Parts: sequence; C-alpha cells; structure tokens
Amino acid sequence: MGIRINSTELIEILESTPAEQNIMLTGRHGIGKSQILEKYFTEKGQKVIILFLGQMSDPGDLIGLPHIDEKSGKTEFIMPYWWPSSKSKPVVLFLDELNRARPEVLQTVMDLTLNRKLAGKTLPKGSRIISAVNEGDEYQLTDLDPALVSRFNIYEFRPTVDEWLDWAKKEKLDNRVIDFINENPDMLDGDEFKREDQGLVKTPDRRGWERVSGIIKKSSKLKDVHKKQIAGIVGIPAASKFFAVVSERSTLSAKTILTGDILELESKIVECSTPELAIINESLYKFIESKSYKESEVEIIKENFECYFDLLKEDQLREAQAHFVNLFVSGNYPNCAKFVVDNCPALSAKFMTFVSTL
Repeated sequence: MGIRINSTELIEILESTPAEQNIMLTGRHGIGKSQILEKYFTEKGQKVIILFLGQMSDPGDLIGLPHIDEKSGKTEFIMPYWWPSSKSKPVVLFLDELNRARPEVLQTVMDLTLNRKLAGKTLPKGSRIISAVNEGDEYQLTDLDPALVSRFNIYEFRPTVDEWLDWAKKEKLDNRVIDFINENPDMLDGDEFKREDQGLVKTPDRRGWERVSGIIKKSSKLKDVHKKQIAGIVGIPAASKFFAVVSERSTLSAKTILTGDILELESKIVECSTPELAIINESLYKFIESKSYKESEVEIIKENFECYFDLLKEDQLREAQAHFVNLFVSGNYPNCAKFVVDNCPALSAKFMTFVSTL
C-alpha cells in the first residue's frame, strides 16, 4: 500500500516530480484518477494518452503489428495509432488497469517504464508515464513483478469528500445529489457495502453519483422508475436511502429547513412520520456538523434549529423529539453540539430539561 494522498496533494506531487520518474496511483475505480490527470495536463498543454491495459488481449495491442520492410527485408513494427510521432511534444502516457493486464502485456510495459521505449521506438523527450491500479478483493488482479513495481513512486489516491463536493458544485451536478452526499458522506464511495462475494452487485462510487445526477437533473419530482434506475447505478441500499431523503420530501432538505422560512414548512414537518422525522433530524445535525453553511447564515440557522425542536413538542411527535435530543447527547456530532452550546444557550437548556424528564 502506498502513501495516502488527496486531490490537492496529487497536484502538488505532479508539480514536483521529474518527468523521468514514474508514478503509480492505487485505489478503487470511479474516484476520478484519469479525470484529474487529464484535466491537469491538458491545461498545461500536454496530450494525455489513456491506455486500458486490462482490455488488451496480447502485446500486439500495445506495440502494434509486425511487417517486413521491403527495402531492408527486416521485420519492423507498425506502431499503434496512439503512438506519438517523432516530432511530437512530450506526452503523458496513462496506463490504466495496470494490474489487470495479462502477464505478456506487462512484459512489454517493463521496457516502456524503464527506457521510455516500445518496439525500439522512443517516446518524445520529457514524456511522463503514470499508471493506475485497483486494490481490493472485488477485483480480478494480476500480481505485479517486483522489478516493475520498483520503477514507480506509489501513492494511494483517496480524494476527500469535500474535494468531491467542491468539484460537483463546479460541474453543476444536481443539487439533490450534492446535498445527499454532503449529509451522508459515507455514501460517496460506499465502503460499508463492499463484500468479498460482490459479483454483479452494484455499490456507490463517485462516477455513479455523477451518472445519477445526469438522470434526475431534468426531473423536479422523482418517480418509481427513477428508483430502479438509480439502484442500477449505485445499488439498492444507497438508492433506497437517497430516494427516501429526496423524493417526496425534497422541500424539507436540511438547507431549506435551516436557512429558509421554517414557519412556512411547519405543516409539512408535523405531517411527517416518525421514521421520516428521524431522517430529517440526522440531516440537520450532519448539515451543521460538516459546516455546510456560510458565516452569514449562522443567525438564521440557530433560530431555525431551535424552532424545529419546538415544532416537535406535540404528543404524536415526542418520539421524534427524543431522537433529536439523543443525537445531541450521543457524542456523534461534536461540531454540532459545540454549535448549540456556543450559539443556542436556550436550546441547550431545553435539551437538558428534556433529558431530565425521561
């Protein structure tokens, strides 16, 4: 396992690593390795050539086909379509799925990583080689030769949730997806859903949530068919939770309740079932815990947070109110608890009074 780095650190490493040193990134599929690399080098004016080694059936797919030169009578290779010309500028060769390649393909890669040569041809001076490998029991992998591994600087690429959220906002992904991941960061990569006998079972990943956004972006109201579509992208558990949070209660997101006119939402809030209110309760805590607000919104948030608690005073909502208080005393949301103590002394006192009556 390599040293763990996030997206910001990856850019800094790319800036400071000489072109002649190879880089290997380990990590799950769908976390944006190729996307970040392609964007970074393209903006610097370098062409990125992405090769999926796991899809190559033999070395010929990588080095091209042999033919006999009519003049010399010697066998030469017709270089593949992607090979840069002798007059090309330096390129970035991104070898994806390196540890899913056939052993005979990996043998061809050895010379490429050491000497920047393929079938006797040399890459333009200053070219880089970066590889990506998958790690985990759910993949069918090829063991890499230690001699090949030694030719790379190895890093475990693990971009943070906040980095993904910043990217998602810039790319204008659907706000329901952004809000859901903001409130449920464990759903972004879905580590809790991974298991050894995974097979064709879908689990959440960053690429999947981008696809979900593309499907629902033009639909203001989600339908039953959307649930099946989303389940086919991120799996049934993640789709069920996503659907429960945003389908019928899209107007009751944490951001809407905490930064909007909560009194206009009163009737919708009190009509929610106890399980629905439990989801809302957690979304409010997660919103404050992750500091998903501007400093200018603190005043309205502290007022609405207390007002929401007061809306749960009706007898039929007492169980939801108890759940709301339990989240405060559980210790699972320390940032939110500090926010209440520092900004909402009256609400903090109400919490203590409520606990004393139990």
